[in-house]
Amino acid sequence: MAARPATRHQELVRQLESHNHSYYVLDAPTVSDAEYDKLYRELVAIEETHPDLRTPSSPTQRVGGAPREGFVKVTHASRMYSLDNAYSVEDLDEFDRRVREGLREQDVVQYVAEPKIDGGSLEVKYSDGLLARAATRGDGAIGEDVTQNVRTIRALPLTIADTRTMTLRGEVLMYREDLATVNEQRLAAGEEAFMNARNAASGSLRLLDSQQTAQRPLRVFLYDMVERHFKTHVDMLESIAKLGLPSHRRHRVCNSLDEVKAFIVEFDKVRHTLPYDTDGVVVKINHYDQRDRLGATTKFPRWAIAYKFAAERAATKVIDVSCDLGRTGAITPVAEMEPVLLGGTTVARASLHNYDYVAAKDVRVGDTVWIEKAGEVIPQVLEVIKEKRPKGAKAVVPPSECPVCGTPVKRIEGEAALRCTNTHCKGRVKAAIFYFTRRSAMDIDRLGWVLVEQLVDTGIVQDVADIFALPTKREELIALERMAAKSADNVIAAIDEARASRTFDRLITALGIPLVGTVAAKLIAERYGDLGTMLEREPADIAAELAEIHGIGPKIAESVSAFMDDKATRALLQKLLKMGVVAVQPKAAAPVEGPLTGSSFCVTGVLTQPREQVHASIRDAGGEVHDRVKKGTTYLVAGEKVGQSKLDSAKKHGTKIINEQDLAHLIQS
Repeated sequence: MAARPATRHQELVRQLESHNHSYYVLDAPTVSDAEYDKLYRELVAIEETHPDLRTPSSPTQRVGGAPREGFVKVTHASRMYSLDNAYSVEDLDEFDRRVREGLREQDVVQYVAEPKIDGGSLEVKYSDGLLARAATRGDGAIGEDVTQNVRTIRALPLTIADTRTMTLRGEVLMYREDLATVNEQRLAAGEEAFMNARNAASGSLRLLDSQQTAQRPLRVFLYDMVERHFKTHVDMLESIAKLGLPSHRRHRVCNSLDEVKAFIVEFDKVRHTLPYDTDGVVVKINHYDQRDRLGATTKFPRWAIAYKFAAERAATKVIDVSCDLGRTGAITPVAEMEPVLLGGTTVARASLHNYDYVAAKDVRVGDTVWIEKAGEVIPQVLEVIKEKRPKGAKAVVPPSECPVCGTPVKRIEGEAALRCTNTHCKGRVKAAIFYFTRRSAMDIDRLGWVLVEQLVDTGIVQDVADIFALPTKREELIALERMAAKSADNVIAAIDEARASRTFDRLITALGIPLVGTVAAKLIAERYGDLGTMLEREPADIAAELAEIHGIGPKIAESVSAFMDDKATRALLQKLLKMGVVAVQPKAAAPVEGPLTGSSFCVTGVLTQPREQVHASIRDAGGEVHDRVKKGTTYLVAGEKVGQSKLDSAKKHGTKIINEQDLAHLIQS
C-alpha cells in the first residue's frame, strides 16, 4: 500500500535535506543529480496536490520569491567585529603577550586555529528550531536583511533539532570550480566575469531577486555564536556540526602558541588543495569566560587575530605587452603571460604600471619574470629573472599614438603616464562608462565590460547619461549579441535601482573629477546636498566655497570649479538630471569621538583590506581621512607599492609614515 501523502511528504523532506547535507556540507554526495531531481519532483507533485502540506521549511521553498525594491536594515544583537591582522611570527608573539597580560598570570590559555575563509560575512539566526533571519555584516552594527536569499542556500538547513535561539556568524562562499561555471555562464550572457569567489558570493547574497540567488551555487561556513550556550568555542563548533549546520571542520585546539604556529605552517602547505579560497588562519581563545574578560577595542576583539599569508609569487614567461586605456586617457602597459597558477587562480595578465616602470625593470617580450598577487590586487610584475633571458628578447617600445583612436599620445609634465588626449576616443568613453558603473561609484550591477563595449560600439550609449535611457531601449538591448530578454530586464532593473537610490557622493565619485576621490566627494556632496543645487552655483563660487571646507585644498577646489565650468560637462550633468538621476546626500552624522580624534590620515599603496574599509575604521575611531598628504596630515598609512611622490609629500609636511599594523595599534590604544 502506498504511503499516505503526509507520511511520504515528511519522508521526502527528510531525504532531500539529508542529501543536501551530504553534498553541500560533507562534500560526499549520496545520490546522483538525476536521483535527487526525481525525489524533488515527487515532493513538488505532492505539494501541488496537497498544498496544506507545503511549509516554509520544505526544500521546495528554497527557490526564492518575487524581487524586492531594496534591503531592510537590521541591527545586530552584538557588534560584528573585524579582526586585527598578523603578518609575521613576531606579530603572533605580540598578540600572545597582550592576551596573557590581559588575563591572570596563572591562567592557562588555549587557542583554536582555523582557516580564514575568503568569503562574505553573514549572520544567521535560528529561533524555535527554524531559520528566522539572515543579515550581512554591513558596518558591523547594522547590516541588511538577506533572509530570502539565504533560504535558497542548500548548505544551510531550514530547520534544526534545537529550539534555543542561536545567532551564528560565518562566511558565505563559492567553490572555485563553481565560480568557473558561473563565469562561463555570465560571459556567454554578455556579462562581466566575477573577479574572485569572494566577489561572486557577496554579490549573489545581495541580489534583489532571490530567484537569481537560487541559481548561484553558494555555500556557508559557520564559525561563531553570539549566545553563550557553550563554555568553549570548540564545544560550539562540534555541537552545531551535530545539528547539521555547515562549518569548515578544519579547526585545531592548540595548547600553546608553538602549536598555533605549527598549524599555520601545515595549513599553508595544503590550503590550495581545498575547493575554496582562504587567505590566512584565524587564532581565537577557546574559553568564552577568558574572551569576556579580555573584551574588545572599538574595532577588534582582543581575543582573536587573523594571521595573513604573505603575497604569493610565481614565475612565468612574458609573451607580449599590450596596452590598457583608462577613462583619463592614461595608457597602461600590461604583460600578457603564459598562464600560471597563483594564489589558487590562473593568472595570464599582470600590470606593468607605466613605461618608466618597464624601462626601470628592463622587461622584454620573452623574459621570464616573477609576478605577485595580494588579495584582490591585480597581479604585478616584480622583477625579471635575467639569467633566463633568451636571445632575441624584444624591448618594449612605448606607443606613439593611442591604440584605440590613433591620436598622438602625450606625456603631461610631472606625470609618468602617456595619455590619449582625444576626449571622444571610444576607448576612453568605454573606460569612463565602466568606471561610472563600478561598486565604489554608482554601483550598477549587470553592466560588465563586454556589455559596455557593445553599447558604445553600436552607438546605443555615447556617454554615462545614456545609461539611464536604456530602460526605454529594451528591444535594442535584446538585439545585442548574447543578450536574452531576461538579461536585458536584469540590466534595466539595476539601472532603475541606481537612478533612484544612489547618494550624491557616489555620483561625484563616478564622474571621475580630477583629484577628487571618495573622501573629497563626500565632503562636496555634504556641502551641496544634490546635483541640482550644485549646478545652480557659479564655478567661481564653487571654488571659493569648497576652499573653505576643512579637508579640501585649493587644488581640489580649482579642479572641481574647472570641471563645472566646462560646457560639455554641464550639458552632461543637465542630461543626468533629465534622466531622473536623483542623487541626494544624507545629512552628515555627528563627529565620532575615539582614540584617533584629532589625527588625520592619508591611506595609499596596496593594502590587505579594501581602502574604503580602512577609511571606515579610521572614521569609526574618530580620525579624519585626507585624499592626499598635505599640511596638517598627521599620518600616511603606507601599504605596498607606494608612489615616491606620496613619500616625498609626507617628508615635506612632516607627516609620520606608518603601516597597517601601526594603524591597528593606534586604534586599539
